[in-house]
Amino acid sequence: MDWPHDPDGEKGSEGMRKFGHAVIVKKIDEDESFPLKKAEFVEEYGEDPVRMDHETVVSLSDVFEYVEEDSFDDLLHFHKCIGRGLRDSPHWKYNPFVGEDQTA
Repeated sequence: MDWPHDPDGEKGSEGMRKFGHAVIVKKIDEDESFPLKKAEFVEEYGEDPVRMDHETVVSLSDVFEYVEEDSFDDLLHFHKCIGRGLRDSPHWKYNPFVGEDQTA
């Protein structure tokens, strides 16, 4: 896919390889962005690349397909919803609980 900017470049991850959550949350201004509507956020940033691991890049809109909430009250709520959506998506490869008892 032709990305609107390099996912590892200055605009994509501030010149360093940043992944998933870090790339998405840097698009938010904690003081001015909330309450935030998912549809408006995806409309503005949906085509932006989000690096999931060392070899996988998906669009922000691909990530938000797995975020159930339609709006976010504040930065903490946004973080929690994005994290849940990332873990529920097929793009997230790392799961620290695989092979462990998750009930503890």
